[in-house]
Amino acid sequence: MITALRRIPFSVQILAGLVLGVALGYLARAADISWLGTTLDQIGGIFVQLLRLAVPPLVFTALVVSVVSLRGVANAARLALKTLLWFGITALIAVSVGIGLGLLTNPGRGVTLDVTGAEAPERTGSWTDFLTGIIPENPVGAFVENNVLQIVFLAVVAGIAALLVGQAAEPFVNFNRALLAITQKALWWLIRLAPLGTLGLIGHAVEAYGWDLLAPLAKFTTAVYVGCAIVLLVVYPLVLLVAGRLNPLRFYAGTWPAIELAFVSRSSVGTMPVTQRSVERIGVPREYASFAVPFGATTKMDGCAAIYPALAAIFVAQVFGVTLSPLDYLLIAFVSVVGSAATAGLTGALVMLTLTLSTLGLPLAGAGLLLAIDPILDMIRTATNVAGQALVPTVVAAREGVLDRAAYDSAGRRELLDEEPPTEEPPTERPTRDRDPAPQPA
Repeated sequence: MITALRRIPFSVQILAGLVLGVALGYLARAADISWLGTTLDQIGGIFVQLLRLAVPPLVFTALVVSVVSLRGVANAARLALKTLLWFGITALIAVSVGIGLGLLTNPGRGVTLDVTGAEAPERTGSWTDFLTGIIPENPVGAFVENNVLQIVFLAVVAGIAALLVGQAAEPFVNFNRALLAITQKALWWLIRLAPLGTLGLIGHAVEAYGWDLLAPLAKFTTAVYVGCAIVLLVVYPLVLLVAGRLNPLRFYAGTWPAIELAFVSRSSVGTMPVTQRSVERIGVPREYASFAVPFGATTKMDGCAAIYPALAAIFVAQVFGVTLSPLDYLLIAFVSVVGSAATAGLTGALVMLTLTLSTLGLPLAGAGLLLAIDPILDMIRTATNVAGQALVPTVVAAREGVLDRAAYDSAGRRELLDEEPPTEEPPTERPTRDRDPAPQPA
């Protein structure tokens, strides 16, 4: 039976899990079958819990190895700066889409919700919490508490130190390389369970929420999905065409497995190995991809940190009768571009939302109004995140003349999720302009 399942394309398995999950969730809600709803919740919960279990070792080892791997790339500092620049540019465009859509649709106007009972979530974000929370008091505590932002800090510091130490740090680097390979292998087994996780997550969402709860927030939910669709289907293709001189269809054909997995898993970090393999398949050099993708998976969040908080801030302001000024909209854009690392690649964007609300002086209780539908919103948000994390390395590689154009032009819908991940190899020194001697200006 297992052999027969492996013959079915992974995308078909995901789709089957999605359809079956919706059907079972609807059945559990309509017929009030409590045990079925509980089972769906447990299946989805275990899948997410296993993803979270892999996050600390995956983030730390991937970032350490990726920083060290930059020594095998000429003009590494230039590539890193260009990556950060394009992270900011695309985030600014995404938040502009969110603000524009919010002003156009007015998602909170006419919504009748009981705000008297709304409470601020226990987990909130502020600029002081964000800045002081980067540095852990105890390195072990960062891993125990699964604080991804602190793990990122420790990994980048350790990677830079190992890079500067050189040969003497090779045992440490090799250990991280081996641990990364082991973690990715284990995560690959978990990814194979994604159809089952999809069934549980989608089924529980349908069973628990239903239309009765979604109806008052239908306009907001639609606005989030439309905003993400605009970024995915309009903004990103334009960036590929204008900035990279690339065919968008080839990009999506090569990266679709990662976007698809992100939609159902709701985890940028959990999808990271697939994202990296996808961008390598479309011609981004492994040495550069191994830096840009892990870094993007923890800091590049166009869905969770740009589109969603912009729309949510406008929604909360309208529900509570607060008028936002032009300065407030500029603050939303600033928070989205600068503070996106607060989301740190985990499921949900609660910290980023509360950070935005607190910066604007809006009631943090407004975030509580949106918690119920957060899993439904998080699917499209995470898919947008991962698409952006794949887009930036592709565009930067194209502009810097290091993209393998032949590999990109031959990209197709290949079921890379049906294959075993390749063994991680130490990078070798090579020039980064060996494919195209005429890079485009910044």
